[in-house]
Amino acid sequence: MPAKTFLIQSPHNEKECLQALDEIAATKSREILDNAFFACMAGDHTCWTTVKANSVEEAKNMVPSNLRNKARVTEVSKFSRDQIKSFHNK
Repeated sequence: MPAKTFLIQSPHNEKECLQALDEIAATKSREILDNAFFACMAGDHTCWTTVKANSVEEAKNMVPSNLRNKARVTEVSKFSRDQIKSFHNK
C-alpha cells in the first residue's frame, strides 16, 4: 500500500521553537525540514509541513517530541481537473 500524504500543523511557543528545530535538524528525516514552512520569524510560532506516511500515528511520530501533543495531522490529497469535473457528474 503506497504511503499517504499528511499535512502537519505544529504550533509552538518561542521557548519550544529552538528545541524543536534542533531535534528536526539532528534526528528527523530530511523530508520534514525540506518541506517545512515556518512562521516563527513573523512572530507566529507555527510550522506547516507535508510528509509521506502510512497512518496519522506514523506521521505524528515524525513531529519533534516536545511538540507532538499539540500537532495537528491531516491526510491531504490533490485533485486533477478531470477529477473536479467528475465531481459534478455524481
